[in-house]
Amino acid sequence: MVKGQLFTAELKRAYEDWLSKMIVTSTGERKRRLLNANNHAEKMFIQQVWWPAIGRFDNLHAEFEVKDFKDGSRYLDFAYIAEGYKICFEVDGYGPHWRDIDRKQFADHLIRQNHLVVDGWIVLRFAYDDIIERPRLGQQLIQQLFGKIGASVQNQAVPLSPTEMSIMRIAASLSTNLTPKHVAEKLHLHRSTAVRHLRALVKKQLLFATRSDVKRVCGYTINKARLPHLLN
Repeated sequence: MVKGQLFTAELKRAYEDWLSKMIVTSTGERKRRLLNANNHAEKMFIQQVWWPAIGRFDNLHAEFEVKDFKDGSRYLDFAYIAEGYKICFEVDGYGPHWRDIDRKQFADHLIRQNHLVVDGWIVLRFAYDDIIERPRLGQQLIQQLFGKIGASVQNQAVPLSPTEMSIMRIAASLSTNLTPKHVAEKLHLHRSTAVRHLRALVKKQLLFATRSDVKRVCGYTINKARLPHLLN
């Protein structure tokens, strides 16, 4: 995707709904931050990395307030919180904030991050340049993390139809991305039917949609940590 490309219609609707719900339930400094239109880097993270990798906003919170180790408050760019784990996503630009920081501020920044880790947070930091120029790296990192921790936080069996089960077995046997064409040929389905089942499996968090850009899904990869027990 080229730098500065606008949200797709699907992403725009999902983003605005997600943001409006947070604004309505927020007050004070967090609400001010959410209403701030000058948040280009954070929007690029959503557009270039988060949405292509995950495709939904469930459990993701922007400008999430946490208590600071100095008894104040700080705001995480993004926090993903689900039962059993919490993940902090920070977007760092090489701008005046970093160029002009002094030694004390630098040390304070590291201590703040260490306290997050001690408090049970997983912390991932993304350089703005990588978000723009190498977004696939960030997408893969998030998908790998979700796959790794998924087994420890999702123990319930996922109900699957016979067709969905067959698709999962096909996906588990492949070393490459699964495509609608492959599913349609293997199971003798119409391509649109294959796409419908694949999207359902993404919604159930059993597959990740792999995108060449924000618009186009080019394949599906299996979330190994969420495989049903009968595929083991």
